[in-house]
Amino acid sequence: MASATSVNPLRAPLRRLIAAWTQVRLLEPAPEALGLDPDLTTLYVLPRSSLSDSLLLDVLARQQGLPDATLPRHLGDHTLPAQLSLPTTRRHLWQRRRGPRSPFRAVIEAHRDTGRDIQLVPVSIFWGRAPGKRFGLWQLLAADSWRLTGRLRRLLAVMVNGRDLEVHFGAPLRLAELDDGREPSLTDRKAARLLRVHFRRMRSRVLGPDLSHRRTLIEGVARSEPVRRAIEEQAGHSPRQRARLTQRARRYGREIASSMSYPVLRFLDGVLGRLWNRLYDGVDARGLEDVKPLAGECTLVYVPCHRSHIDYLLLSYVLYAQGLMPPHIAAGRNLDMPLIGPLLRRGGAFFMRRSFRGKALYSAVFKEYLHRLLNRGHPLEYFIEGGRSRSGRMLPPRPGMLAMTLDSFLRSQREGGQPLVFVPVYIGYERILEEASYQRELAGGGKRKESPLALLRVVRRLREPHGRVAVNIGEPLALDDFLDRTRPGWRDDSLDAAPPEWRRTAVTELGETLARRINAAASLNPVNLVALGLLATPHHAIEASLLERHLALLASLGREHAFALPPGEPADWIAQTRALGMLEHSPHALGDLVTAEPAQATLLGWYRNNVLHLYALIGLTAFAFRHQPCHTLDDLERLLAPSWPVLVREFAIAPPASLREALADTLERLAEQGLLEDDGDRWRRTSSLTGEEQLRMLGRLMQPPLERGYLLLSVLLGEAPGHFTRDALTERTRQLAERLGRLTGRDSPEFFDARLFASLVQNLEAEGWLRTRDGRLYYGSRLREGALRGQTLFDPALRHRLQRIARHAQA
Repeated sequence: MASATSVNPLRAPLRRLIAAWTQVRLLEPAPEALGLDPDLTTLYVLPRSSLSDSLLLDVLARQQGLPDATLPRHLGDHTLPAQLSLPTTRRHLWQRRRGPRSPFRAVIEAHRDTGRDIQLVPVSIFWGRAPGKRFGLWQLLAADSWRLTGRLRRLLAVMVNGRDLEVHFGAPLRLAELDDGREPSLTDRKAARLLRVHFRRMRSRVLGPDLSHRRTLIEGVARSEPVRRAIEEQAGHSPRQRARLTQRARRYGREIASSMSYPVLRFLDGVLGRLWNRLYDGVDARGLEDVKPLAGECTLVYVPCHRSHIDYLLLSYVLYAQGLMPPHIAAGRNLDMPLIGPLLRRGGAFFMRRSFRGKALYSAVFKEYLHRLLNRGHPLEYFIEGGRSRSGRMLPPRPGMLAMTLDSFLRSQREGGQPLVFVPVYIGYERILEEASYQRELAGGGKRKESPLALLRVVRRLREPHGRVAVNIGEPLALDDFLDRTRPGWRDDSLDAAPPEWRRTAVTELGETLARRINAAASLNPVNLVALGLLATPHHAIEASLLERHLALLASLGREHAFALPPGEPADWIAQTRALGMLEHSPHALGDLVTAEPAQATLLGWYRNNVLHLYALIGLTAFAFRHQPCHTLDDLERLLAPSWPVLVREFAIAPPASLREALADTLERLAEQGLLEDDGDRWRRTSSLTGEEQLRMLGRLMQPPLERGYLLLSVLLGEAPGHFTRDALTERTRQLAERLGRLTGRDSPEFFDARLFASLVQNLEAEGWLRTRDGRLYYGSRLREGALRGQTLFDPALRHRLQRIARHAQA
């Protein structure tokens, strides 16, 4: 019987050559995780008959302690090869068919004659797909792709990409579970079909769907029904206008469409590998094991937080390095600049204009292009925040791309498309490249246009330290499960007319859910921990020993909610932040001091906001003890209930099922840390000076958002309902916050960022505290009562200062 291990006198020397020449960069899963039964006969299955793959499998089996891949297996009177390969489905007339047409027939007969079970292990091998240190013309030509590989090209792959290998073992397939007693030929075809599906899914996971010709894709978009309908609506009965608009649709398609290329992906992998090694001390990728099983079966849509231009390059690199196909990335048209734009386009970027308003044809072309990407199973990536966060916190989700994705999914389900899964991604930096531009923009400076010259200015900073970066995968969200849970009966809605009525609210809920899952994947690092501690001091100065104790407290309290904690001790975290130039360390005879200059404090505020949501309820609870030494659980719940839902929306955190239970748990945790004492039916502030200071510092974490809310409500309630529009209320409150910041020495641009107040107004509307009519904001007694209850959180001195500032606005 022909097989992948047919007798060959040259096999032993060739195997030694392969062992010496090749190096596996990625092997998944680990051999011990395969779950092989040592008492069963093991046969390996390759997707095609290939001497190089067979020899490499021989070598790997010996190196990894797996069952031998060379020696035949003896079952009774049957002798089976250690390796099998699926039959080729296509061949040229002049080529002899390689391998048997029924590769599993003899295996099935041996199983039936002996009654012994056999486990089949599928093995996928990719030459030149995994990242390596070298890249060049020959490596690019020889890398694996969807194209069929001939002998000459395979030889070239072994020669130039032998040290860039990726090997994936599939879950063992038990023949006893597969054999249903039918004709051996039928069982043979069933096994071949199952394994062929497995190999196709693995190839799709690693290489992505087959990349069709860009020109063909654009032509298909231009001739699609939705685009033709948009053309006819604008052209009317004019053939000349119809032809002109068709040409314009093709031009839009060329402007939008990516031109992803495997050689360019490999080139970018080499370039980015060198960039990360120079720029960062390391990239920590966590949670991808939950994504890999989905990659071959679902359309994946990655939705990262957007903190830096590096985000999309970093995520693509991590996915490529981990054996997943990099996604097509929605990028702003401003990045389609000379030199940079063509390279990004070939790396998977497709470009979109900031606004589709008044551009019906452009909108139709873009939506159709997006639908074709998703319907073909290409992984996709876009930022639901719309733009980069200049404040460091998660911005409210924008509905545009989410709505188009939902529409495409509903359309594809009607056409029998595959499931779609959103993959939330949190990216956390210890230092970002854009810190100077963010500070300038928060201070009122205009946003500079991206250009190649701006890129050259960034290149000069590559020699500066930037610490480590974390890429954390949040909990994936299957879109059909989300709709089943929130919109039962969605499958029965007709999609022939306008989008369903529930789409708008569903998109809003989808964006909020994804934002919460992104934030839930946040991890703590030395910089954001130091920022949380140092910025909670009145003058951004603290004794080094007290800061170390407080950092240990923050790490302990954040352990339950953070995705990961930094290694080392608090003293190491302070030293790391100092090495990045974000604080000053001053030796002193009575104890060393840690301080931050105004510019450093502003910068630290950005990193604090990355993870501030992890401490929202802890900080709010601690703030309640600011001027009241004790509370019962009932009093605390009544006091915090009005503020909590608004903070939940502001910080994009998943609300607990019960605020009362969450408060009880928080009080217990603060008591365990020695900051509160259980005094029977009430909780009391600790009598320890150190504990009281730490409790006060925790409370200051939530003081800025609470002060902003107090100012906004004071301004709003100072006038009759309907007096303010959204923009007027936002601008008036922003001016007051800026005045308060300057009077209190807290001249932080982030404190009076207009976008925070605009978001606060939206959150109050979403919670039903405000309603809009004819562009004006109206409120009722519920808002007045909530504001009166919430103001008791503030001590009299702070309340008087805020009221004085608010009265100044009405004067």
